[in-house]
Amino acid sequence: MAITATEQLGPQDSKWIGEYRDVHMNVFGTPLRVMDHGEGAHIWDVDGNEYLDFLGGIAVNALGYAHPAWVKAVSEQAAKVAHTSNYFATQPQIELAAELVKLAGAPEGSHVYFGNSGAEGNEAALKLAKLYGRTLHGALPDLGGKPARILALTHGFHGRTLGALSATWKPAIRKPFEPLVPGIEFVEAGNIQAMRDAFAATGKGEYGKGPVAAVIMELIQGEAGVRPLGADYVRQVRELTRKHSALLIIDEVQTGIGRTGKWFAFQREDLSGGIVPDAVTFAKGVAGGFPMGGLIAFGSKLSGLFTPGSHGSTFAGNPLGAAAALATLKTIQDENLLQNAEQRGEQLREGLLKTGNPLYVSTRGRGLLDAVELAHPCSHALANWALERGLIVNAVAPDALRFAPPLIVTEQDVDQLIAVLAQAPTDLKND
Repeated sequence: MAITATEQLGPQDSKWIGEYRDVHMNVFGTPLRVMDHGEGAHIWDVDGNEYLDFLGGIAVNALGYAHPAWVKAVSEQAAKVAHTSNYFATQPQIELAAELVKLAGAPEGSHVYFGNSGAEGNEAALKLAKLYGRTLHGALPDLGGKPARILALTHGFHGRTLGALSATWKPAIRKPFEPLVPGIEFVEAGNIQAMRDAFAATGKGEYGKGPVAAVIMELIQGEAGVRPLGADYVRQVRELTRKHSALLIIDEVQTGIGRTGKWFAFQREDLSGGIVPDAVTFAKGVAGGFPMGGLIAFGSKLSGLFTPGSHGSTFAGNPLGAAAALATLKTIQDENLLQNAEQRGEQLREGLLKTGNPLYVSTRGRGLLDAVELAHPCSHALANWALERGLIVNAVAPDALRFAPPLIVTEQDVDQLIAVLAQAPTDLKND
């Protein structure tokens, strides 16, 4: 029988998890451990047990734990000013926006909106798309137009706030909160004819629909099991959006900030076909563990649709988070972590298949956002088995494990992961 993640809890873990249950809403389930401190790609729980972390806070801890450059930047900024308000600006906030525009290769006139999470970045993108939709000829009420639509993909994940959830496909997390934001439709991922049909549904009359304002997609659908959409498909969607004057919004919350071996996944031709989007959203790794997300709108025409009061956030562009992000981006550059992500990802994907363990059928992903497909749906049992042996991985789907370690992960760390998973039993209990 497979070991569950709670069978070998130490006394301090048990104590704190009991107290957690007493005071926390049960939206995350029971914690697997109570963590205390970390260094590099390793983290220790309150009982002193060490773990090699190949989840990285779900692709958040780009520099791992307690990276000296990150700690120095946050400490120094905290001693100066941790927060002002959006009536004022700070130097780190301005510098960070400029750096993100540069790294994205966005054209002159592009602008950044900062929020606190990926969901907030996508909320901003959806609101901007709605404003854009009102400028489309077929949506003008005085011409008999109908409200513009936003197209999202099946199996896509964009967040759990009401707007972002409206573009998130998973029925189990959508249905309890319906009706959600209207005007967002789902199209089968990877099916270009279905996308053509969605655009073709535009038209006047009883059965016609409003024009498409935007398509929002992830180039690698992370929560679906780390599944790339395919470069040809993305290229054809881009052609449709151009033809029909619609926006293409790329959700880079999980794939951005070096995760796939490029600053943004759309910069990989094998993922995007070489297209340039109209907007990208970002979060997770951008501030190396400090809560931050946002939106980059490409060009002044689109970004100019947001005007004072049309969107905002109390903590947007927080100087403490901006300092953390600047340190994160500089360290990724200084330590050549884009190349490291590419090399370590190849090592991981190839190494798992070379173990000869029949549990591992195939691998997929780019850079350090990867998954291994399992011979049977036992991912939770396998993740728990690994945790008991000091390895943190993620059961992202019943038949797949996800890996999103810190970008600083070493060759030795990957070898350790492979050595542990090579020993996994093949008869683990199905989910």
